[in-house]
Amino acid sequence: MLKTEMPSGTHTELDLYPTVDLISVLVEDQLGAVNALRGAAAALTAAVEAALPRMLEGGRLIYVGAGTSGRLGVLDSVELYPTFSWPRERAVALLAGGPGAMFIAVEGAEDDFSQGGIDVEAVHVGPGDVVLLLAASGATPYVMGALAAARAADALTIGFSNNVDAPLTQQAHIGIELDTGSEVISGSTRLKAGSAQKMALNTFSSALMVRMNKVYGNLMVDLKATNAKLVRRAVALTQRATGCDEAQAQRTLHACDHQVKVAIVAIQRGIDVAAARACLDGVGGNVRRALEPGAGATE
Repeated sequence: MLKTEMPSGTHTELDLYPTVDLISVLVEDQLGAVNALRGAAAALTAAVEAALPRMLEGGRLIYVGAGTSGRLGVLDSVELYPTFSWPRERAVALLAGGPGAMFIAVEGAEDDFSQGGIDVEAVHVGPGDVVLLLAASGATPYVMGALAAARAADALTIGFSNNVDAPLTQQAHIGIELDTGSEVISGSTRLKAGSAQKMALNTFSSALMVRMNKVYGNLMVDLKATNAKLVRRAVALTQRATGCDEAQAQRTLHACDHQVKVAIVAIQRGIDVAAARACLDGVGGNVRRALEPGAGATE
């Protein structure tokens, strides 16, 4: 029996616990997700380093999963645009049962091996792409079908599983094993197994975006200011990075369509936004390098 499906030997009378104890047990069990993530750090490092060259060449991130795992992939994919200005067309999520399965469980969809391959082929996965495959069991047929098709297309495949030595992590180019063991509520992999997957995806995609120059220091400087909250955040980030006042930050951001990176370089170097954008373009969007004397535009 898979470890994720094994009945837990602890808290066998969970239904009798007072609510305060029930909450405590459920919270404490989530620490297992953190420990599993620590154990996967080396594999996550390898995954980021292998994915980076493909992303720099214009490749896509393709997320594949079923049920909770698939929905977590969708979540990570859609958050890349507002957080890092990652183009929407370069973060594609495939969910067993189709988009509607995000909100209503499509029974049996995860058992369709051939549909996984069909869905991967439908988005024209190729050698430049990175396919992230998620399955708590590490053997979900839909995900395994997608893995076979992705490998046949010469894409880089990264498998995430909550069971060690699972087919998914063994057959993917890089396996991320998140060994969370049995669940407090036996078999419910939406608990710490799901938490570990969410954290692993956050870690992978965030590290990848840092390596792609979308973070300056620890500041999220390549956000897409698509609402009032993010506009305010853009102003605060610009002030934090440059030491300028709010009025200057707002003026500069307005002139460059709220591109925080551009505003930082323009203010710090005392150049206009067109010259600041040229500086950044010349150094692959790296803010530190764009701030160096003589980089890109003439001061």
